Amino acid sequence: MDSRRRTVGELVRERWGDHRPGLWFEGHVISHHRVAAGAAARAALLADLLPPGAEPHVGVLLDNTPEYPLWLSAAALAGAAVAGINPTRRGPELARDIVHTDCRILVTERARLPLLDGLELPGVRVLVTGTDAYAELLRTYEGAKPDDSGASPDSRFLLLFTSGSTGAPKAAICTQGRIAAAGRSLVDHFGVRADDTHYICMPMFHGNAVIADWAPALAAGAGIALRRRFSASGFLPDVRACGATYFTYVGRAVQYLLATPARPDDRDNPLRMGFGTEAGAVDAAAFEERFGARLVEGYGSSEGGASVQRVPGTPAGAIGRAAPTDDLAVIDPDTGRACPPAVFDGAGRLLNGDTAIGELVNRGTSLFEGYWRNPEAEEARRRGAAPGRGESGSGEDWYWTGDLFYRDADGFLYFAGRTDDRLRVDSENLAAAMIENILARYEDAAAVAVYAVPDPVAGDQVMAALALKDGARFEPSAFAGFLLAQPDLGTKMAPRFLRIVDRMPVTATNKIHRVALRREGFRGADPVWWRPPGEPAYRRLTAADVDALVAGYRAHGREELLTR
Repeated sequence: MDSRRRTVGELVRERWGDHRPGLWFEGHVISHHRVAAGAAARAALLADLLPPGAEPHVGVLLDNTPEYPLWLSAAALAGAAVAGINPTRRGPELARDIVHTDCRILVTERARLPLLDGLELPGVRVLVTGTDAYAELLRTYEGAKPDDSGASPDSRFLLLFTSGSTGAPKAAICTQGRIAAAGRSLVDHFGVRADDTHYICMPMFHGNAVIADWAPALAAGAGIALRRRFSASGFLPDVRACGATYFTYVGRAVQYLLATPARPDDRDNPLRMGFGTEAGAVDAAAFEERFGARLVEGYGSSEGGASVQRVPGTPAGAIGRAAPTDDLAVIDPDTGRACPPAVFDGAGRLLNGDTAIGELVNRGTSLFEGYWRNPEAEEARRRGAAPGRGESGSGEDWYWTGDLFYRDADGFLYFAGRTDDRLRVDSENLAAAMIENILARYEDAAAVAVYAVPDPVAGDQVMAALALKDGARFEPSAFAGFLLAQPDLGTKMAPRFLRIVDRMPVTATNKIHRVALRREGFRGADPVWWRPPGEPAYRRLTAADVDALVAGYRAHGREELLTR
């Protein structure tokens, strides 16, 4: 059967009767058969709990416990969709995610219940795993067998939140057919075997863990091992205990692993490879040298709009080339024309970033399946070049990724960050507008602008420019206290750098000049305060601090991004 037309439900059903080890968690192992049986019971429960006429959506607010893949599998059998709820969201914004995706069932655990205190969740039934009441509900459905007759390749399966320029996160739709095909593609690309074990240590509300780790394991009949929350110190003991051969990562995870104390036996582990994004060439090489497993960098999005694959001969620092099914171009969004190839000096530093860096665009047929109830965001993603601009023949259905890239003369693509009002901080997409709205509550703030500055290793860090009201002085302790008091300020939203300006720089049309702010970064003429990693308080950024920071960027080959 064509893998593109298979369903995730079918893959779950095929594990029925497979008594090999299927899931490892905190030293306990259950078979593939028991996972399929547990999924069947939850699918039957879901069918009975959903009100007539309700969207078949279930919200999951869990750490990486066995209940997460069980509910993914249950939704696949039932033809339902899982909305992964991000636990770093707070207050009304968290409630908005649940209500927006029409989740009438929310599965959570005791540790996450405080996040729901005081939230308005009309019509939402909350199931708390690990409780007597939850066990009693499931007991009724013991003996259920996997039935995927209600699922089709076009059934919605995932609603994955991804932030964008509108401020509120958007829920990207992923169908069963696309996820099943993505899993099979990775099996073929990496040679995943049925006797492999995939270690899932990235959060399962994130597309990386589900699409790049869980789905290929399911497609190959491989086992999975779960880590409740990522732990650098627990990584290697887990890998050895569960026999993990493959894992995925995003953001700074690799950097955290390399920061653990080195031991002579670090290479004594069963890992074969890791797959992810934003490790950087320097850290990827250091990881392989220390742990004996290669890291393969890739690029993709939850939306499925574009994919970059690493191929033999990919230069250091590059992600790879466009997937065979994609027609990718680096486009200047102002002109709609392709940017010129990157030019490098002898040390590999980018010399023409001002013209070579543009937005990655898929001019071919993308796998993007839309956003849940957000047609405006869909239209922003699918568009051609502006009228009167662009290359001849430019259509109206180009997919604009919102990510900045540059391309070398041989067609290899290099990731350069996010577009103006989007940030990627430690693997999470954040919207500048949302953070600005929170910071604007600061009683001494006259104006606020939030923007990205590059992270020394991968992705971005949050920087804010703050103009104070007349007569006000910036008090770092008061500002830090204000941040702690904001219930909707996510754990990754607090500014790393804070620039105090007399007035905001503006363009000729009186808009905040974000390009200028980003270009100057933390090295402008105005006073800059910062919160060094691991420190709770803000302090003045000194010349010595700047020198040390720039040295860190240089060491990872990212110094040129400081002036983009």
